[in-house]
Amino acid sequence: MQAGSVSKSLTALGALKLAEQGRLDLDADVNTLLRRWQLPAGAQTAERPVTVRGLLGHTAGLTVHGFPGHVPGQPLPSLVQLLDGVPPARNEPVRASSVPGSEWRYSGGGYVLLQALIEDRTGEPFASWMRREVLRPAGMAHSRFGRLPRAPLAQAAAGHQVGRVIEGRRADKVEE
Repeated sequence: MQAGSVSKSLTALGALKLAEQGRLDLDADVNTLLRRWQLPAGAQTAERPVTVRGLLGHTAGLTVHGFPGHVPGQPLPSLVQLLDGVPPARNEPVRASSVPGSEWRYSGGGYVLLQALIEDRTGEPFASWMRREVLRPAGMAHSRFGRLPRAPLAQAAAGHQVGRVIEGRRADKVEE
């Protein structure tokens, strides 16, 4: 079934593995590490940049607490669409709204930015790199990021809400 925010600890492990290998500087300005997208500059980041360390600890000052999910069978947004908050994404853009390091604020948006960093630093899709470098070494042979192929999907647990199976068997959030 979908892991939701439990996946943040695994994403953090992936980022820390890259840092240990010298491929990701925890204290560098993320914009110096990103290739295909840049966090827009603003007054909040004028004196203190957003860093990987800040993203990992939810102290980067970024927006987007969480994501509303997507209806099964509908188009999924790209990573850049999620970061910019453009359809088919269903979230606001990920932006710095407070000075990095000034407060703790849970940010799912920060972890989407970590996903982009991992892809940009490895040159590989997040799901395949995480599966090979984090999930398999942890003995999680039946776990994965991204969409499930048809065969494992049939074996996956179905989400439930109020005693009933969620339409499509899984969704991040059911519309009420």
